[in-house]
Amino acid sequence: MDPALTPEQEAVRRTLRELLAKHSGPDEVRTASADPQGYDAELWHRLADQLGLPGLALPTAYGGIGLGPVELALACEESGRALLPSPLLASSVLASTAVRILGTGQQRAELLPALAGGARTGALITAAAPALALGLIPAGPGDGLPDGTTAGGGRAGGIQARPAPEGDGWLLYGEAGEALDGARADLLVVAAHTGGFPRSRTVLFLVEAASPGLARTRLAAMDDTRTLARVEFRDTPAVPLGDPERDASPGLARTGLYAALAVAAEAVGAAEQCLTRTVEYVQVRKQFGRAVGSFQAVKHRLADVYVAVETARSAVHYAAWTLERDEETGDRSGEGEAAAATAVPLALAHALESLRTAAADAVQLHGGIAITWEHDAQLYFKRAAADELLFGPPHLLRARAAELANLFGPTPVPVPVPAPVPTPAPVTVRQEA
Repeated sequence: MDPALTPEQEAVRRTLRELLAKHSGPDEVRTASADPQGYDAELWHRLADQLGLPGLALPTAYGGIGLGPVELALACEESGRALLPSPLLASSVLASTAVRILGTGQQRAELLPALAGGARTGALITAAAPALALGLIPAGPGDGLPDGTTAGGGRAGGIQARPAPEGDGWLLYGEAGEALDGARADLLVVAAHTGGFPRSRTVLFLVEAASPGLARTRLAAMDDTRTLARVEFRDTPAVPLGDPERDASPGLARTGLYAALAVAAEAVGAAEQCLTRTVEYVQVRKQFGRAVGSFQAVKHRLADVYVAVETARSAVHYAAWTLERDEETGDRSGEGEAAAATAVPLALAHALESLRTAAADAVQLHGGIAITWEHDAQLYFKRAAADELLFGPPHLLRARAAELANLFGPTPVPVPVPAPVPTPAPVTVRQEA
């Protein structure tokens, strides 16, 4: 791996940073988050027209730019730095990647150009939480998660799919509680359970925003820059994405690697911005006649944050490199895929922890003003907490990476141990004189 960026990669990062600095400052972020749509549509179209951001990592055959995971990570790092409210994660990463991996050739040719050009937006709808549905954390009773849960739900509950009575098409019934960008997307890629008990499997379906039986409600979210929605299906017509006879879970896990890489890169960008603003503030804030930043304890805390941010960035770049190498080789059973499957969750875990540390220290070192709605520190703190709820937590991400790497070997089968035989109490013989 060569850690140095190419001139093209530097251009991607520099151009996006300059454009977001002009059009996505803190005031613009708050205004866009409060908009009913949840983002600035004019800015999104400008990013699509001038930079090709929605199709950055999509092949040129489908209207994309044709770049790879490394460039995607650099772009997400800049969007995270500005806390950009946009369909980048939900549409350009989750929905587009799912269509690219699991869709047929005709479906990719019909759907991806509009998503890559920003003319339409998509969202991936799962009944389970994103981290669980995308295979980023282990599922099981030991982790406090329901056993047998899939992206579409279990054999009861979640989102169920069944063939239409007329024999033409499919119908969806159920709901998803926290769908990222589910209230505003033009195209829904829905993970549903089907097959009953004998052929239980997860299948992805395409649902248009105007489909009958579809109800979408935007929810109040901790992080206003990421919109969540409750999506309900009541015998909603749907079209299978790819082959409905095959389980889509492996494709969803592959999509999860791209989503985890994007979230990790956003977290690194947000953490670096927290550190930058905190360093600037402690240099001007006076305490006991001197700048707060001159105290040794403050220097040590900020040095720890700097190390956390830089190591997280290195982990993200390595994860992007492994994912890009895996794409180039096309081997889904070799060492490349295993490296990406473990490197990406580990990078996400480290990035989420670095953001949480940077945001918490920013709040403390800014003092009382940092806990007010008017200050921007609370926006980064909420992003850190919300990302862990949606795509973490870090200890489960590490557990999943260890599981995929077979770090601790197969789980041993417990051997029953017989109960110990109680020892009789000693008998004391009392002798009388």
